[in-house]
Amino acid sequence: MAATPTALLTTRLRSQLLVESTRRKPAQVVSWLCAMQAQEFPAAKWAIGSRAPGCQDGDVEQAFNDGLILRTHVLRPTWHFVTPEDIRWLLKLSAPRIHAQNAYYYRQSELDEKTFAKSCAMIHRTLEGGKTMTRAELAVYLKRAKIPADGLKLAYVMMHAELEGVVCSGPRRGKQFTYALLDERVPKTTKVFERDEALAELAKRYFSSHGPATIRDFAWWSGLPAKDAQTAAESADALESTTVDGTVHWGAKHGNATPFKNAGAWLLPNYDEYLIAYKDRAPFIDATRAANVVARSNGAFANHLVIDGCLAGSWSRTLNAHSVLVEVAPYKKLTPAQSRAVANAVESYGEFFGLPATLSVV
Repeated sequence: MAATPTALLTTRLRSQLLVESTRRKPAQVVSWLCAMQAQEFPAAKWAIGSRAPGCQDGDVEQAFNDGLILRTHVLRPTWHFVTPEDIRWLLKLSAPRIHAQNAYYYRQSELDEKTFAKSCAMIHRTLEGGKTMTRAELAVYLKRAKIPADGLKLAYVMMHAELEGVVCSGPRRGKQFTYALLDERVPKTTKVFERDEALAELAKRYFSSHGPATIRDFAWWSGLPAKDAQTAAESADALESTTVDGTVHWGAKHGNATPFKNAGAWLLPNYDEYLIAYKDRAPFIDATRAANVVARSNGAFANHLVIDGCLAGSWSRTLNAHSVLVEVAPYKKLTPAQSRAVANAVESYGEFFGLPATLSVV
């Protein structure tokens, strides 16, 4: 496994399927990464497409509508893509902790256990029989039952129903999201682990797909307490540890740190797993940029230009029915090799939409 900072990034790029990926279907990518942050749906679709050569936007949309990938609140209080095979055990493991994190907001919204029990029962009755509804449509039924269903109150009612395994994502209706009953969308035969087994499975999946990474990184990504994160990593037989710059990192045994022959560039969306899944972002972010990485203007909310594994700028797009313009803003002037790599990345982005893509360096 990686033993130098450069080898760490090389191994991570492979672990994250950003190079040499053999996955071709959206569900294969999501399954490998276990859970992919997905509150920005268009960006999250590209996060999948960038890891599945030949996959296009419509393929990801179809996989989502067919229920081959699902979107729900899990791990942390935000949306993630998960597969039907993983959703139940991930919810069982992470829901209690997310409820604890949300407890203050539940109280502020005057939502108690009695209200939640009533809302879950109402949502179940309303959706039973294969129905799917938008959040606004469900709010009508909840209000009729005198359940708070406005603004943040509605958001927390629906998140609670997701965490309790009542609902998950249904197919989109145009650009609108719908909810469906989890029991009707996902067979109950999918795997469910006991807690110790779930911890070991989560550690194996995270460090195999995101490693090399630290226990602190894993605790941030998973929402687990540091002690549980450490125990989980140590109990997963498929993992090994090594020290990089004096810090212990974990990853899959025999991780590939062979250097790449050519410069590589990636147009990563905001909240991409390559950046958001680590508490310590120093390996891929220059120290002078670190203070701003979570700022709205140049952080998790921005689309990231990554070159040779390091954050190298930002990018934006203008998409229409006939073409896509990609404007790239690098931190430094690009070398000829980097310019070619960025041009290739822009071409790949256009291919994802089946459109010609034009690059503009700004």
